[in-house]
Amino acid sequence: MSSETARTRGILMMVVAPSGVGKTSLTRRLVADHADLHLSISATTRDPRPGEHEGRDYHFVDRPAFDAMVEDDAFLEWAEVYGNRYGSPKAPIMEALARGESVLFDIDFQGAMTIHEKVPEDSVLVYILPPSLAEMSRRLHARSQDSEEVIAKRISRAKDEVSQWTVFDYVLLNEDFDKAYSDLAHIYHAERMKRARNLWIVPFVDELMSEDV
Repeated sequence: MSSETARTRGILMMVVAPSGVGKTSLTRRLVADHADLHLSISATTRDPRPGEHEGRDYHFVDRPAFDAMVEDDAFLEWAEVYGNRYGSPKAPIMEALARGESVLFDIDFQGAMTIHEKVPEDSVLVYILPPSLAEMSRRLHARSQDSEEVIAKRISRAKDEVSQWTVFDYVLLNEDFDKAYSDLAHIYHAERMKRARNLWIVPFVDELMSEDV
């Protein structure tokens, strides 16, 4: 099969979960295991947390630079969360799709809905549930990154998000990491195999049907 007929259309896979559910660990492993999948690196106005690096975890920018990007329509989506702004730069995302590659979003509910509204045919929505809100609270306290007030807000927000579970294409439970990862990887493979995204099929079938055997 020629490179022309092997063309595929990538997907925008958006993984949403409350903080402390293990979304980052799942998404980073999925990207590491799939060469055709790229992580969308968001721009943010918040300060780096311990262990975070520019260009790997986020693009850290100040408020004026972020606002300039908004004015230039440089984001596929952006929002303000807990006093900080986050946005998904549009150019690298659309360039990856044009190459037939896919983009993974470690994203919040609002951002996922915005992207889905703009490009529904390329969007895949996955929500990851915690085993319990008590376990989610324990993990948030254990990582010692947020105040009690912020943790309370995150748990309240998680309840609001969970109530919207029916808008997602897939819902996973991260009680066992290996199983949750296996399920997430199977979703990615299945979505990539959908007929509409494999642009090589039509010309290949036409060629098969034209054979004189």
